[in-house]
Amino acid sequence: MRKGLFYGLLFTAPAIVGFLLFTLGPMIASLALSLTDYNVFKAQTAWVGLDNYIRLFGGEDELFYQSLGVTFYFVLLRVPAVIIISFAVALLLNMNVRGKSIFRTIIYLPSIVPAVASAMIWMWLLNPDLGLLNSALSAVGLPTSNWLYAENSVVPSVVLTTLWGIGGTVIIFLAGLSGIPKQYYEAIDVDGGGWYSKLRHITIPMVTPTIFFNTIMTIIGSFQVFNEAYILTEGGPNNRSLFYVFYLWRTGFRDTEMGYASALAWVLFVIILFFTYLTFRSSKSWVYYEGGGRS
Repeated sequence: MRKGLFYGLLFTAPAIVGFLLFTLGPMIASLALSLTDYNVFKAQTAWVGLDNYIRLFGGEDELFYQSLGVTFYFVLLRVPAVIIISFAVALLLNMNVRGKSIFRTIIYLPSIVPAVASAMIWMWLLNPDLGLLNSALSAVGLPTSNWLYAENSVVPSVVLTTLWGIGGTVIIFLAGLSGIPKQYYEAIDVDGGGWYSKLRHITIPMVTPTIFFNTIMTIIGSFQVFNEAYILTEGGPNNRSLFYVFYLWRTGFRDTEMGYASALAWVLFVIILFFTYLTFRSSKSWVYYEGGGRS
């Protein structure tokens, strides 16, 4: 027993040490820093207690609420779009058609393209004057848009730029679809049911654990959106794309207010934890597992 415990700890030691040094340690340090006025260029750091949090929620920092509103709007748009589109694409790629492996590769490739390269492509596509999308809309007589350069369209445009990187989510859905026993579909065929009956009574209920997992991961990733704001919009126009993590980064690394940025980080941690908890609680009523029970 002790020998097994020793070897178990020995082989897990790299992961445990890495977690303590690079995850738990920095988290504890940031929690301590959030209670100070730590600034990179200040000679001394003073303990300020909850002053950073009071500054956040007291209305003194208007950009805090601005960034929260922008981020919640982004999450509200992106999460349903990613889940629905990824699931629909996975259904198409799960069909028995010739060359489906090629289509799967094509769908997955954008998700491994570097963020900067992707951003440069989208900046050209969404250019209001010379962009391909506006040129295509003009060619068919449809109204064009300013996309990333207008206050009312910048967040939906950023959501659009993130949708071409859904390959990872699609692959996970494909894994869930491949685990559905074929006998269930054969039973529907015997009963005279069509594709809608298969989708409603077999596919969706059997894939709810995968939908649940992808929803959790998409919510977490959406709250942490950063690259698009940093590369595409820089928070503009007029702070309409000032996403929370971009504001956190700007506060910590541009304004060098590391103590205040640490408080921002912990608020984001609590927000993500809260919505993850809500999703887990709601899963009890709609996630079904193969044994027939709910989560």
